[in-house]
Amino acid sequence: MAPVPIEACVAVRDITEPRLSMDRSSVGYVSSVSGRTDIVVQAIDATGAPIGLPRTVTDQPMPRAGRGHGGGCWCWSADAAAIVYAAVDGDLWWQPIDGATPTRLTRVGEGRAAQAPAVSSDGRFVAHVIDQTEVWSVSLADRVATRLDDGLADFCFDPAVAPGGDRVAWLEWDIPDMPWDAARIAVRTLADAHLVRHRPAHSVQQPRWMPDGSMLSVRDDRGWLNVWTEDAPLLDEPIEHAGPTWGLGQRSYVASPTGERVAFTRNEGGFGRLCVFDRADGSVTELGRGVHGQISWEGNLIAALRSGARTPPEVVVYDLSCRPPRRSTVAIAPTAGWDRAQLVEPELLEASASDGVVIPFRWYPAGSTESGRSAASRTICWIHGGPTDQWQVTFMPRIEYFRSRGWNIVVPDHRGSTGHGREFQQALEGRWGEADSDDVAAVLRSLHRAGTTEPGRTVLMGGSAGGFTALGVVARHPGLVRAVSVSYPVTDLVDLERRSHRFERHSVWRLVARPGETAAGDRRLRERSPVQLASLISVPIALAHGSDDPVVPVDQSRELADRIVAAGGRVDLVVYDGEGHGFRSPEHQRDDYRRTEAFLEFHVPAEPLQG
Repeated sequence: MAPVPIEACVAVRDITEPRLSMDRSSVGYVSSVSGRTDIVVQAIDATGAPIGLPRTVTDQPMPRAGRGHGGGCWCWSADAAAIVYAAVDGDLWWQPIDGATPTRLTRVGEGRAAQAPAVSSDGRFVAHVIDQTEVWSVSLADRVATRLDDGLADFCFDPAVAPGGDRVAWLEWDIPDMPWDAARIAVRTLADAHLVRHRPAHSVQQPRWMPDGSMLSVRDDRGWLNVWTEDAPLLDEPIEHAGPTWGLGQRSYVASPTGERVAFTRNEGGFGRLCVFDRADGSVTELGRGVHGQISWEGNLIAALRSGARTPPEVVVYDLSCRPPRRSTVAIAPTAGWDRAQLVEPELLEASASDGVVIPFRWYPAGSTESGRSAASRTICWIHGGPTDQWQVTFMPRIEYFRSRGWNIVVPDHRGSTGHGREFQQALEGRWGEADSDDVAAVLRSLHRAGTTEPGRTVLMGGSAGGFTALGVVARHPGLVRAVSVSYPVTDLVDLERRSHRFERHSVWRLVARPGETAAGDRRLRERSPVQLASLISVPIALAHGSDDPVVPVDQSRELADRIVAAGGRVDLVVYDGEGHGFRSPEHQRDDYRRTEAFLEFHVPAEPLQG
């Protein structure tokens, strides 16, 4: 396996939010590369196959893109002659598809942001959220704006307009909850301004209207995130139909235009499928394997964003008039070359924690090595962020970069990870910095006992919450790894609770403390912070952070580095100027790849072949 070049990883385009036009003549999607974001429209034929070349329909102001399966950036107009998009200037804009000059729809004011536009089916108004706390409508006739919420919710997401435009529903929740802890659906009747709230047992997301005016959503009342219709599960199964609500615009299911069928995603141990449920007979038909999201359905066509371990992100359209349904590829994210890489599907494995809890993890075997060198036992344990999240089996260039250099990759789903039901997800509550690091340690010990790898040839990686867990592993479980490479890690929980961004600042307490605790909770915030454990961290650390990170202040990494060095440890710290929570600049991405590879090769070099 030839080493994957850095440029192939850095040059990957991000594509998000594919949407079929109502007349089924086009698919639009958001394209982002090298700091530039555009909304692109691709003409398609009756089967969903692309016709001609795609057209970029936006220029200035630039759209504000979502990421992956999130979004809230744009929608079609009722007649598909224009789009409405959220721009980087904070306002919504009306952009005709024919390239005419765009029109500003809102004036929300400096420092504020309108997102998640939803045009009514009669074309009268656009519902949207402002600052993720207010729900508004703006008339397309005279630009008059009307606030729809009553100001009582701490967060509001994803407005959905009912058929006929008489009602608007949205998701809302209050601190200290995160949306996966507890949330509700609010419905505003526009004629009389009547507002009703629907509160399920636990969490809810993605409120959406059926053609007959009934409501669909995703709920976990029975322990798994399943699609529900009104107050009953559409399909009750121990499989997740959605991911956590980390941002606006997730679309993991969609009803057919007649309401007779519902397309939905399945998460099976991190692997994905797209299926269709027939409400008449209860049957389920598989459309395709792979992790799907951002689904839309018009006529006999379903569009989606699709990816897999061996499938770079692509916009696809399924033609349901064919038997079996035919899939056409409309757009592909990365540059050329990945089709020649030796990509592999991971193996789903399990380990047992000290208390008997089963910890799932995915194993990506190393690619073949260069002649004369053996690196088969070198292993990177890569911990996802969140911590309420999961790395599903999607295309991940960074994993393939290191696989092609002889590293095995293991991706654990510690307690608190999503995709395994509500009980497993909530099991981290009050135990962050303890259960997560213990679970990762259990996975490493199982690999060491099996002889798959050994402590001296194992390293930890993670970003954000994943970096926090990685640092917790080496402090709480010494002797399991040779080195650690972390990016923008959480290192000071007290500081995080005070200075992180609004969306998740309040979640820190819930993850570490327990209801009603004060003094004990404050103590745990300090005790589980890596800055307080610096003297226990004896392995080399590579540390990277953005200077303008709004989620985890860069001061946290600087303080951790100072304390580890003062205690006699080794830290290689780099701060990338102008970067936030994640590195967007291609120059910084290239440097991060090079630094990380050099760090790993120095501390865990490949060994000469025996004999």
